[in-house]
Amino acid sequence: MEMCHTLSHTNWECKYHVVFISKYRKKALYGQLPKHLAPLFKTLAAQKECQIEEGHLLRDHVHMLINIPPEYSVAQVGRIY
Repeated sequence: MEMCHTLSHTNWECKYHVVFISKYRKKALYGQLPKHLAPLFKTLAAQKECQIEEGHLLRDHVHMLINIPPEYSVAQVGRIY
């Protein structure tokens, strides 16, 4: 299996499925808002050297498959959103 990410002594591939849900699953993500959120999520992920592999913006929640380097925890990356 070919790994594309390497550190000095390791090859790694850490992918996490992260879901953000609005409070009370309120249908808040509609209209023009999803068009603005997608580039925003990509720039926030780039700040922590993460890469969003796949994502879906639905009316009441967001699904993302994020590739996170091993030096960051999922909680650290989740704080920037």
